[in-house]
Amino acid sequence: MTTKILALTDALGNLVRFRLMPGHRFDTVGVAPLIKGVEFGALLADKAFASNVIVADLNKRGAKVVISQHPRRAKPIPLDAEMYKWRHLIENFFCKLKEFKRFAMRACKTDRSFEAMIYLAAAIINSR
Repeated sequence: MTTKILALTDALGNLVRFRLMPGHRFDTVGVAPLIKGVEFGALLADKAFASNVIVADLNKRGAKVVISQHPRRAKPIPLDAEMYKWRHLIENFFCKLKEFKRFAMRACKTDRSFEAMIYLAAAIINSR
């Protein structure tokens, strides 16, 4: 069994909020609850988050959409290439999480204990 982690970080790459999902689910399913009640000026994401529903929600919020898209997308969204370069911060966060052996191996048996491990690792990462 696999577990997928959807994470929201701030502009410095610090964890703001995350959501655990089954590994076989689409990423787009967990985005709405992840960003609910959070104000931001832009959302930087990869191709997995380029759904029309997410883009419409971001446009309604007035947030800038900085999401790479599939080249055959019917209505391409303009991409700010310079801003998109900052997406590496979320990737760096996941790399730092994987430094914790217990996290990388998914040693925690329950979702609750796995969430606790993520919170603990994020606190240690933020304190560095």
